[in-house]
Amino acid sequence: MAKKRRSGGFVYSTAYGTMCPVCGNAIAACVCGKKASRPAGDGVVRVGRETKGRKGKGVTVITGVPLPDDELSELARKLKQLCGAGGTVRDGVIEIQGEHRDKLVEALQKEGWTVKRSGG
Repeated sequence: MAKKRRSGGFVYSTAYGTMCPVCGNAIAACVCGKKASRPAGDGVVRVGRETKGRKGKGVTVITGVPLPDDELSELARKLKQLCGAGGTVRDGVIEIQGEHRDKLVEALQKEGWTVKRSGG
């Protein structure tokens, strides 16, 4: 059973689940949302430290890496192995648990990036 929106498109279909309001396809097959990309930066990779929202625990944050998501995840994996720490990639930002700015700046410079330390 499909419910129809007042503005015209289907919201939910029992056969396909939630539907995209823009293209009308199922969310899994949506083509309009995959075109979104991160804005181009200034070409400088910044390595900083943050504790906000982490109950005082520090993480090293790497921003400004102009790579697609799959290559960014691969770079994050290499950097986590280098530091021997966990981490994640969120919205184009690599987060690595702990204070590893010096190691990461060296490693990223060896990869050929222009790197700056940010923050205190």
